[in-house]
Amino acid sequence: MIKLRLQRKGRKKRPFYHIVVADSRSPRDGRIIEKLGRFDNVSENQELVYDEERVIHWLKIGAQPSDTVRNILKHEGILYKMHLMRWGKSDEEIEAALEEWKAAREAKKSETAVSRKAKQKDVLKAEEQEYKKQLEEKAAAAAKELEKKKEAEAKAAEEAAAAEAEKEEAKAEEPAAEVADEAPAAEEKAEKEEVKAEEPVAEEVKAEETEEAPAEEPVVAKEEEAPVKEEEPKDEAKAEETPVEEEAPAEKEEVKAEEEVKEEKAEADSKQLSTDMNANEAIDHIKNTPVEDLKGFVPEDEERVTVQRAWESKQEE
Repeated sequence: MIKLRLQRKGRKKRPFYHIVVADSRSPRDGRIIEKLGRFDNVSENQELVYDEERVIHWLKIGAQPSDTVRNILKHEGILYKMHLMRWGKSDEEIEAALEEWKAAREAKKSETAVSRKAKQKDVLKAEEQEYKKQLEEKAAAAAKELEKKKEAEAKAAEEAAAAEAEKEEAKAEEPAAEVADEAPAAEEKAEKEEVKAEEPVAEEVKAEETEEAPAEEPVVAKEEEAPVKEEEPKDEAKAEETPVEEEAPAEKEEVKAEEEVKEEKAEADSKQLSTDMNANEAIDHIKNTPVEDLKGFVPEDEERVTVQRAWESKQEE
């Protein structure tokens, strides 16, 4: 059986079709008998081109159209014309009847159909409303997180204040215990001072007995005083050096943190996606930007039809 049917052409997600005459037993993309026209209902420039004389010729012979081709021929008035020809109408009567039929169809379309531009505007409005709604939800979630962080910080501050108050109370109690411990220590010091005061008297007695004793006393005094004078500057030098070593790493860490923040901002600017903009901004960016710089700008999770169409038309350019 000979059939009038569509043969798919084009690429993935952007097909168009040839209206062909083929044997019903041949595969879809197999051998054809004749090509009658072209049908494209996907791209922006929707078109339907066909050879009316050859279509009528094959219908008269007995070729059977597929369901899709039958709808196309019915919409174009070919089947109505075939009906009038079977009834034996003249060419003038057929043309008049077709003009009247087309006028009635156009009047009906103008009353009920919405233009494609109006549909496009409605789609854009719906997408913008959805985008604004998502932004509001994100802002509300961010506000809740900030409130939770503030509450946590307030609790931490209260706990720190309580801990500091406990430490101050403990410090206030420590001096009383130290005073109690200092009393026996003061008694021991007084006893040691009395012993030291008795020692010079014994040494003077020895100095009178021997002539070498007086020479030894200043040496002992010098040996005891020397370490005391040398230890004080060492401790002061160490005390001055320690803060310098502690301040240097802190300054380096602050500089590193600032550099990391700048790098993160630069990466975020270079990785901007179409989902971060509303539909109009994304479409304008696609139109005004070269194709090489738009790689990765439209992600796979982009659901807005208008942005996808703008990206596809940009690729075709």
